[in-house]
Amino acid sequence: MQDEPTPVELTKSVADFLRSDIAPLIEGHQAFKLRVAINILDLVTRQLTREEGSDASEVERLRALLGVDGSVADLNRVLADRITRGEVDLATSGLAEHLWQTTMDKLAVDQPNYASYKRELGRD
Repeated sequence: MQDEPTPVELTKSVADFLRSDIAPLIEGHQAFKLRVAINILDLVTRQLTREEGSDASEVERLRALLGVDGSVADLNRVLADRITRGEVDLATSGLAEHLWQTTMDKLAVDQPNYASYKRELGRD
């Protein structure tokens, strides 16, 4: 495994290069496709930067909520099963807070410029 440059540094560098050096040279549909590619690289960079911490926090919340251990995927399956069976609902202590924080963590990666997300960040 390489120490440097990191995957975050690599994806960010490519996105910055495309945005500053290549985008001004391209027009029309090709420019649109280039913007899509840049957005994908930006998304991957945010995923690499935030995913580990967000997943760890989500696992902690799910363990506390469900009283079981497992991976983030396994715990989400357990939560979904319990919701389906009616064992857990919004009246369950901690569920609404967990869902809200999970949504905010996902928006931080997927849509950090989403107006409602930014507005909610300002409420902290």
